[in-house]
Amino acid sequence: MVDQEVKFDFGRRARIGLAEAVLCDGKSVTQIEHIVSLSERRRNALLLTRLTPAAFAALDERCRRVLDYDPVSHTAILGECPAPAALSRVAVVSAGTSDVPVAREAMRTLAFHGELADEIHDVGVAGLWRIMERHEQLTSYRAVIVVAGMDGALFSVVGGLVGGVVIAVPTATGYGAAHGGTTALHAALASCAPGVVVVNVGNGYGGACAALRVLGAAR
Repeated sequence: MVDQEVKFDFGRRARIGLAEAVLCDGKSVTQIEHIVSLSERRRNALLLTRLTPAAFAALDERCRRVLDYDPVSHTAILGECPAPAALSRVAVVSAGTSDVPVAREAMRTLAFHGELADEIHDVGVAGLWRIMERHEQLTSYRAVIVVAGMDGALFSVVGGLVGGVVIAVPTATGYGAAHGGTTALHAALASCAPGVVVVNVGNGYGGACAALRVLGAAR
């Protein structure tokens, strides 16, 4: 039965430069184990996202043993990541410590594709000096992934400071009027900084893929 439920896209990396990732939300333990087994047999490296610690613990021992699991980002990697270049072309910037899980998902996605990136955390606009201290550094990257919740103001601030592509990743952090990330999403979409790219709420994976597409086009 599980064979009929899974049709994995093993040719995606060759076709578009990005391998298919496994979104574990909504998948059963049996389905996840089956996908991992399929990939193992084909010696296919695999990225799994939204794999909660409870779901990871429910996998059989053999499956857990072959996966590199990160409980912060809820991601797992099967196989070896490509060796990265010596120079970071991407920065992943988060507004607050609560945004780190989404930022780390972006970092793990970049690493899976062999792209070295630098992490810059807790530089939200409530203390504007924190991002300004990093201004010169941020201008050196081809892509800056900005992860922020609450009012999402950091997207426009960074978008007005750097020449590389800025990719906004809204998060669900914040109190009531933040509306689970909708306020930050709307702030990104309505940004007055020209050319800010926006992905869905909490989608660190999508933000990283956008950066990878930009970098691939620049090669």
